[in-house]
Amino acid sequence: MEGEYVTLLDVFVRDAEQRISLLRQSASGPDMDLQELSMTAHSLKGSSSNMGALRLSELCHQLEERARRHEVVGLDELIGSIATEYATVKRLFDAERQLLTAQS
Repeated sequence: MEGEYVTLLDVFVRDAEQRISLLRQSASGPDMDLQELSMTAHSLKGSSSNMGALRLSELCHQLEERARRHEVVGLDELIGSIATEYATVKRLFDAERQLLTAQS
């Protein structure tokens, strides 16, 4: 099970990094894609919740709802908060991965 968990951590990290990049792209410029922003936030919310990253999941929920309501003021700051929280989660997951790898 430990090997599968390490793989799950790796998949989450790669996926989350791609989704955060997509969040930034969707929110940038005059052609902001609120539907893409909402869908990407929804996906990241679910995977974060499944991994136990509840603060990250909550921030994604806020972004998802604001994008659905077309509330664009402050979205950049919220995406920044998501990126910051993800960085914290990634450090914790990296440490956990190293610990599990060292034990095997």
